[in-house]
Amino acid sequence: MGFHQKFMILLCLPLLLSQTISAYSSSDVKSWCSKMPYPQPCEYFLTHHPKQAPIKQKSDFLKVSMQLALERAELAHSNTHSLGSKCSNEREKAAWADCLQLYGNTILRLNRTIVHECTQDEAQTWLSTALTNLETCRTGFVELGVPDNVLPLMSNNVTKLISNTLSLNYAPYTTPNYPTKFPTWVRPGDRKLLQSSSTASKANIVVAQDGSGNYKTISEAITAASKRSGTARYIIYIKAGTYKENVEVGSKLENIMFIGDGIGKTIITGSKSVGGGSTTFNSATVAVVGDGFIAQGITFRNTAGAANHQAVALRSGSDLSVFYKCGFEGYQDTLYVHSERQFYRECDIYGTVDFIFGNAAVVFQNCNIYPRNPPNKTNTITAQGRTDPNQNTGISIHNCKVTAASHLKSVQSSVKTYLGRPWKEYSRTVFMKTYLDSLVNSAGWMEWDGNFALNTLYYGEYLNTGPGSSTANRVTWKGYHVIKSATEASKFTVGSFIASGSWLPATSVPYTSGL
Repeated sequence: MGFHQKFMILLCLPLLLSQTISAYSSSDVKSWCSKMPYPQPCEYFLTHHPKQAPIKQKSDFLKVSMQLALERAELAHSNTHSLGSKCSNEREKAAWADCLQLYGNTILRLNRTIVHECTQDEAQTWLSTALTNLETCRTGFVELGVPDNVLPLMSNNVTKLISNTLSLNYAPYTTPNYPTKFPTWVRPGDRKLLQSSSTASKANIVVAQDGSGNYKTISEAITAASKRSGTARYIIYIKAGTYKENVEVGSKLENIMFIGDGIGKTIITGSKSVGGGSTTFNSATVAVVGDGFIAQGITFRNTAGAANHQAVALRSGSDLSVFYKCGFEGYQDTLYVHSERQFYRECDIYGTVDFIFGNAAVVFQNCNIYPRNPPNKTNTITAQGRTDPNQNTGISIHNCKVTAASHLKSVQSSVKTYLGRPWKEYSRTVFMKTYLDSLVNSAGWMEWDGNFALNTLYYGEYLNTGPGSSTANRVTWKGYHVIKSATEASKFTVGSFIASGSWLPATSVPYTSGL
């Protein structure tokens, strides 16, 4: 019996056993579930769910639905864990390891949504992340060529149950209901942290290759940080130098800050790639999951090169993370804005294919975006990964500059550069008040695969400038919009899209809240 057949048996046994459990009445369940995007799994699992309290109103149903999604995710995580020893090759092991981590993070986010006194928007953020994690798990199997004929059976029901909770919790854009108190990992006393003249002297740990600090590697500093008590801001000062290592800031490491000596001075570099046998998710030179992460004055680099396909310089799944005056260098898939709420200010981003991609709610402000010379003569700046219409995710590029990298300038007339293409069905990206140089193709946007997502995506442009900003010959897709209303554009500002007022002031990073 092969790996996938054993996977099927392990997954199906709990479903069969659950049929014997007493549960909510079928008539009540049918009434509530009929309003959901996926009524069938809703009805099946609630009918076989231990009855705890009557469902009298929407909030009761939302609570029960979240709990049900959590229980199924926990079961899938347990089954995934048991399959590790049955992986027959390195590619299966790589995809399996990603899924194990992603399911663990999904459970963490669902738990936080259920037990934390959160706003509707916070719940939507964490539910969106839970859904993104499952999609990333599936993608890893596909891109490494591992047969995924069984994996979707594990994740499908969990995915649909989370989609149902997103639908229940969703509210159209109005004035966001954001908390006035700071999140637990952001403290008003941190206001001057991003003033470099004072931050280095406040560092908890200094990393220096010449031995003048506490450690010579960043990984050693992360290990030391994991042993600290509490979640107060922990500053790791990384002196100038090129650090050849892969670094991970795990989900338990909240409130970590990296500060370097500037773009091109403090460099963290790696070379993992899909071409080299990694998943995209695991190819990141630096991967950040712990909430409240801040980086300043650092270059994140992946040197795998264009021939090795997806090769990530930085991946962030850190909620309320900030990158200030940082550089991101790679080719395909340079910057993986995987999930959660993120802000990038005065950063330099280099790449070729889909080099800003992922499914976070993210705003780039006052950044320089540099397409490089691609081997296939086509650049796509963004590939946004929204899979559900109720996810509050998207890429917003505000007051930035899109110009050719130095080695593209002399050949840019032979290269087609597009603002983005729809990686997933509900891909959402906007460029606002951004300078678009002549390298941007007059069509603006590129198809992913024929007509896929052209009616369901949301691509917008608002008051951009420069020779590449004319919308006269842009694509005519149903989902493409020339935004003419400031009210519509304001939905994608720092203040509205990522709730800046509740957390960014505490970091002292400069930002513009509105348009």
